[in-house]
Amino acid sequence: MPRQSITLTEKNDAWLRQQVEGAGEYANKSELVNDLIRRARRAEIINHRLAIAEKSGFSHQSPADMLEEFKKRQSEEP
Repeated sequence: MPRQSITLTEKNDAWLRQQVEGAGEYANKSELVNDLIRRARRAEIINHRLAIAEKSGFSHQSPADMLEEFKKRQSEEP
């Protein structure tokens, strides 16, 4: 896995530390940062698809069908 070096503001570093130490959901900051990036990527895909859908004017898919298709595409990504 590629390694990166980033500089954080004091507030962001404190928030990351609190999330790792307080919530106990992540073993370290790297796990949390990767999860945040995954979530941002998902949100970007959703926003892109919504923008396309808004421009098209109409969809034959139900909300449940759209969600199922989205989840399938997400599971196919590396």
